[in-house]
Amino acid sequence: MSVVKSALPEADLKIVGEALQGALVDLIDLALVAKQVHWNVVGPRFRSVHLQLDDVVASARTHSDVVAERASALGVPPDGRASSVASSSGISEVQAGWVKDVDAVRVLVDALGAVITRMRDRIRATGDADPVTEDILIGLTGDLEKHHWMFQAESA
Repeated sequence: MSVVKSALPEADLKIVGEALQGALVDLIDLALVAKQVHWNVVGPRFRSVHLQLDDVVASARTHSDVVAERASALGVPPDGRASSVASSSGISEVQAGWVKDVDAVRVLVDALGAVITRMRDRIRATGDADPVTEDILIGLTGDLEKHHWMFQAESA
């Protein structure tokens, strides 16, 4: 059943739908990873890292909603189920338990780097197929790159 129809040609819609679904999964997982680390971070820089993690969570949640709504607007049903996120995220699994502040920073640098790499691939893929989606992906990637820079600066 398809309630919403896109004006995009079917081939372009397939490219865009896959890009949006991949972006959604990565953003949901990024928010989950950042929140997991946020709850478990310990160490001398606890407070600053703890607060910085909440910024990442807020960004990832906001962008995941924009991405999911873009997919819906194009007639592609977004899938944010836990099983979908677990099976297709590009982020490495986070350890359970306490996380030293220096390790928390490393986890976020790695997670953000993985998501940014995949987002840049999606930007390239959607450029000709749908410049509107490309623009959304460009904007959110810029935001993720800012977080990536800030966490890298933490470990300098």
